[in-house]
Amino acid sequence: METNQKINCTVSSCKYNKRQEQECSLKQIIVTPIQNCDTKKPDESMCSSYKNNEL
Repeated sequence: METNQKINCTVSSCKYNKRQEQECSLKQIIVTPIQNCDTKKPDESMCSSYKNNEL
């Protein structure tokens, strides 16, 4: 079943960030684990869909 999930984002340097709404404009993102990071906290992952808004 498909849902209407919203992706919130405050990374202003990302080209997909809709700054006014603090939302990602992509329909889906790819979340990737950071190698050799085992903190059991959010810093173990990152958004691999990120693209710099100046590129």
